[in-house]
Amino acid sequence: MSPLAPRAGRHCHSPVNSLHATVYFSPDFPRELARLGVEDRSAAYFAGRAAAMGAVGPGVVAATFYNFKHDLVARHLPAVWDTAAPEAVLAARLRAVDRTLRRLLGEEAIASQEMAEAARLALRATEGCTRHARPLYAAHADLPVPEQPHLAFWHAATLLREHRGDGHLTALLDLELDPLEALVSHTATGKGMSPHWVIATRGWERAEWDAAAGRLRERGLLDAEGELTEPGVSLRAELEDRTDRLDLAPYELLGEQGVARLTELAKGFTVAAAVAGGFPADLVGKS
Repeated sequence: MSPLAPRAGRHCHSPVNSLHATVYFSPDFPRELARLGVEDRSAAYFAGRAAAMGAVGPGVVAATFYNFKHDLVARHLPAVWDTAAPEAVLAARLRAVDRTLRRLLGEEAIASQEMAEAARLALRATEGCTRHARPLYAAHADLPVPEQPHLAFWHAATLLREHRGDGHLTALLDLELDPLEALVSHTATGKGMSPHWVIATRGWERAEWDAAAGRLRERGLLDAEGELTEPGVSLRAELEDRTDRLDLAPYELLGEQGVARLTELAKGFTVAAAVAGGFPADLVGKS
């Protein structure tokens, strides 16, 4: 087996993860949770992503999601489980995935050989994932694989997303970036969530954002204008390189040709989803 090109796994993960994320921006997701009685969008998100771990409390979710303020999580958990059991939430999430992908991609793409191929490749890659020290991945790995290819692809994308994410948190801890510092420095790259989205969805206040930026300036990672300094750029690059190393096994198992083909297929589906309005227009940015 020939070695993978540098960052091949990262380049494959990006469109796979983006397609996975469409459900959490979809109106179908909160609608399905509302039918269970979960009407708050934050509560729906926490329940939907955490349900694989069971009826966990705010500490578990704050730890495994990393960049949400504990106070916001505690506002909704564990109370949400009194309204909807984890099993019901998981079923509702899968219904939302089905509706979302059919709406964004169309029935032809859902039934295509390309979708079935993408599911096979992504599931094959997950065979290289490992459970130890990866709580969100491990919880989702215990769930059954859906039969329909588009749902199986989304399930595999979830596994790959959470596997990389769990490793990313290890790298963040090692590089001493706390939850909000991680967000502020990512936004400064121009590729992360805008401060508007962070403050609206993660529970932080503007004063806390500014304080985190101040800590990064004290470390020499941000300049006075909020841009990354040379050391800041280097730290973010090291963060992604460490994450790549911790997430290499699934893509090594898939092999160079498999990774290239999965990347091609996932990009096609993700671009189609974006054109259909699958992502907020102001999601990414520095302001």
